[in-house]
Amino acid sequence: MRKLCANLDREDGLDTVLEVPIPEEMFSSGSNSRSHKSLYANVKAWMRSHVDRPAPSSLGREAELQLMLGVIGAPLVPLPVQAQKSIISHHIKEDPIEASMAKYIIQQYIAASGGEQALKSVDSTYVMGKVRMIASEVVTGNGSNTSHTNTKVTKGGRGGEMGGFVLWQKKPDLWCLELVVAGCKISAGSDGKVAWRQTPRHQSHASRGPPRPLRRALQGFDPRSTASLFSNAVCLGEKAVNGLDCFVLRLDAQAAALRARSSGGVEIIRHTVWGYFSQRTGLLVQLEDSHLIRIKSASERNVYWETTMESSVEDYRPIDGIYIAHAGRTTASLFRFGGDSNDGRTRTRMEEAWAGEEVDFNIWDLSMDCFLPPGDLEDAKEGCDAMVKGARPPIGAQAPLRIGHSKVAALGIDEDSGSTDE
Repeated sequence: MRKLCANLDREDGLDTVLEVPIPEEMFSSGSNSRSHKSLYANVKAWMRSHVDRPAPSSLGREAELQLMLGVIGAPLVPLPVQAQKSIISHHIKEDPIEASMAKYIIQQYIAASGGEQALKSVDSTYVMGKVRMIASEVVTGNGSNTSHTNTKVTKGGRGGEMGGFVLWQKKPDLWCLELVVAGCKISAGSDGKVAWRQTPRHQSHASRGPPRPLRRALQGFDPRSTASLFSNAVCLGEKAVNGLDCFVLRLDAQAAALRARSSGGVEIIRHTVWGYFSQRTGLLVQLEDSHLIRIKSASERNVYWETTMESSVEDYRPIDGIYIAHAGRTTASLFRFGGDSNDGRTRTRMEEAWAGEEVDFNIWDLSMDCFLPPGDLEDAKEGCDAMVKGARPPIGAQAPLRIGHSKVAALGIDEDSGSTDE
């Protein structure tokens, strides 16, 4: 990962320290190539103020990047995770068999991750890594006539878009993420009162309901939050995942939590997460979640968005006695149906491969100032309503993914997730 950028204004000036490191693979094309110059131009654009940023040079590519960042960039998990003195606070025999089995599996996961005392000793976490994203497939069809189906495979074919990310976390309710992919940046965070996110093309907005942990952190970077989340799950049985026998735990967001995240025009019908824990090692090997949103359209027919994400978690290494995953892959599927008959159905698939380059705990002098939301952040209600009612994103109808106003609004409202908020 490259942490310095040449001074673009003065050749004899000192190098600029990048807030988000850039993978070395992005510099492999040579210093005189057009792509290299374009990369440095994008780096310079990141450092400018929002109003000074130039318009995107490629409308279709911009639409694709915005969609990938919106869906798999910074999704949240279904429920808040509370810091507790003991992750399993009461005797498992008091629960139904499915719940008590899940608590027993989580106890094994805690032990495999390094033990409860080691996890409790972590006050803050820093992770720096790289990602590669690709929008792999878009399938559209007329919902009333399945014989007329159009399948389009996008040109993510150059191997996808490279980027880097930096994650800071202090306990489960304080976190901040900056993710840069091919010149597009998304920032997200939580100050313990509200979870928010911001992109260069959209105004900052907050997620409805109480702040929730970042899904990316639960993909192997934060074992304590993972254990706390699934301590309230139920065990569905066993399943083989990538040749490994795993226990399957399931957690559903309750109706009250879903109502808190819904608004007048948008209803979150369900949000479910599954965890697959290896019977051999006790560690998390796969994380899945799915949520369904209903949006009231201008016509009387509702539009539905279903977002499904599946993440493999691997390459566990001990950091200060705690086993942290250093690699993984996520596949996301967006399925839109309902609405006007001429809209038909749309399914979009996206993929992300990530690798953790640096991980450290208990960062010295990591204060609350590191988690302050943007100055232009509206309150949760205004932020969500603005995404539903107002702003048409700067994506034209000719973009390859054909992302319309209702589609992007549907993805942005909850900011949730998986849908990204999704």
